[in-house]
Amino acid sequence: MLPWFIETLQKYPEIAVMLTLLIGFLIGKVHIKGFTLGTVTGVLLVGIAIGSLHINIPSETKSIFFLFFLFCTGYGIGPQFFQGLKKDGLPIALFSFIVCCSSLLFCWGLASLLRFETGTTAGLMSGANTCSAIIGVASNTINELNISDDEKNTLINQIPVAYAVTYIFGTAGTSWFLSVIGPWFMSGSRAKLIEQTKEMEAKVAADTGSEGEENITNAYDQVAFRAYLVNKELIGEGKSIAAIEDMLHDKKRLLYILRVRREGKLMETSPDFEIKPGDIIAIGGQRAAAIASESLLGKEVADAELLTFPVQSVTVIITNKAAHNKPLKAFTRRPEFHGISVRKILRSGIEMPLHASTIIQKGDVVDLVGIQEDLDTAVTALGYKEKGGVETDIVYLSAGIVAGTLFGSLSVHIGNVPVELSTSGGALIAGLVFGWMRGIRPRFGYIPAASQWVLTKLGLHVFIAIVGLSASQGFLQGLREEGVTLFLAGVILSLLPMVLALFLSKYVFKFHPAIGLGACAGAHDESAPLLAVQDAINSKVPALGYTVAYAVANITLTTSGVIIVLLMHKGG
Repeated sequence: MLPWFIETLQKYPEIAVMLTLLIGFLIGKVHIKGFTLGTVTGVLLVGIAIGSLHINIPSETKSIFFLFFLFCTGYGIGPQFFQGLKKDGLPIALFSFIVCCSSLLFCWGLASLLRFETGTTAGLMSGANTCSAIIGVASNTINELNISDDEKNTLINQIPVAYAVTYIFGTAGTSWFLSVIGPWFMSGSRAKLIEQTKEMEAKVAADTGSEGEENITNAYDQVAFRAYLVNKELIGEGKSIAAIEDMLHDKKRLLYILRVRREGKLMETSPDFEIKPGDIIAIGGQRAAAIASESLLGKEVADAELLTFPVQSVTVIITNKAAHNKPLKAFTRRPEFHGISVRKILRSGIEMPLHASTIIQKGDVVDLVGIQEDLDTAVTALGYKEKGGVETDIVYLSAGIVAGTLFGSLSVHIGNVPVELSTSGGALIAGLVFGWMRGIRPRFGYIPAASQWVLTKLGLHVFIAIVGLSASQGFLQGLREEGVTLFLAGVILSLLPMVLALFLSKYVFKFHPAIGLGACAGAHDESAPLLAVQDAINSKVPALGYTVAYAVANITLTTSGVIIVLLMHKGG
């Protein structure tokens, strides 16, 4: 049975790849006391194990999947990357770039000191910074070096060894460092940072002064609809809908009157419609405000018919210039947003804290809730309604990859040395540009979030699986020769840039401590430290510093895969 199985894997290597994904994902997702190996490392290690059975896979196969990964990575962060190059995002973008460049220099220095070979150094850079894309671009760059094929294979096979040894601390160690040491360094203690973050939320939201009112961060999370019986003590002989809504807004209740029942009949309403004692009104908006408004509106009643009306949720991409860089509260009293509530704001896939003064940026994805007629007006003022569906614009996707790879294959001679971006670097740049173009003109180039996830995850993991299957023979030998030294070098390379990042954040750029920690996590090109920091201080505020830093780090670190190979090869 076993010989037949091995022969089958050798004859049909596609089965070996799928088996590697199956077992690698299962192992990578196992939680042991809150720790996970990670699917990338799991797939790599399983690939190395199965590769010991001598599975031969054409090297070109993995390049195709890697191009999908790189293009979709750039496509997803394109709007935020270019936003970071503008005035408002420039400090965080510059901060992230400096941190990433320092990591490149630290890596070069460590590798030179410890006399690591080129492939080992590239793997160290990739694992310590949790940037899997470096594996691909470094491998492609090594393939372009003027050395023999045997030397190329030896160097390329060193990369996954160093990556596997250093990645675990790169993820878990950095998460611990930023969530435990970070608050202490930035504020003196975790408790003080939590207090400072709450003070910032109160100041930014400008909505925490009213009695009994929750912070708007929570209020916006859920949308609710309630019915209230209006009494004379609250409105006297009568008030217009507009006047009552203004009163509610002044009391920090972002609520809207949507329907009215008078003497058993549903009434046609307008801003000038006068509400009288005895009317039953249907209000909608923030959950915290809606369920705590009896003192302002009257007694809450159960009126199923009044509350039975079609409410929809739509997703909007922010494209209109009039909506760029405006706080959320700037839209709440505009007539075209009457009755509209915000459920969620995503930026590069990261959920933003929902304060009244949260700044809306170009390319943000906003979930709105309201009545269809009201939603149509609000969407027009903000940008483009995401059409949804599952169909990917294959023409746009393919055109982007073709354009990027052609651009990346162009060579520029510096002296007698040919230098090229490589097809992988070109695909990443094309993803950035095409993602940015889609943010400007979202009527074409639609790649659903689910498709992006599949192409990114599958592209990377199939690439890693084939790397593991191909690098199996030299893995154990490399691990025995440089395992402990590599691990310690990875610890140093993971932490040194973060120490510098904390120092820069506090003393040079002077970010708010919570935002600074988010920027540090983004500069490490990893979401795990962000989640750890958010959990430690119980706030989403760090996400405000994460997205731009992550976009810049993703590009800078990926490009460093080319640079570190050239530096080490020249030095060697």
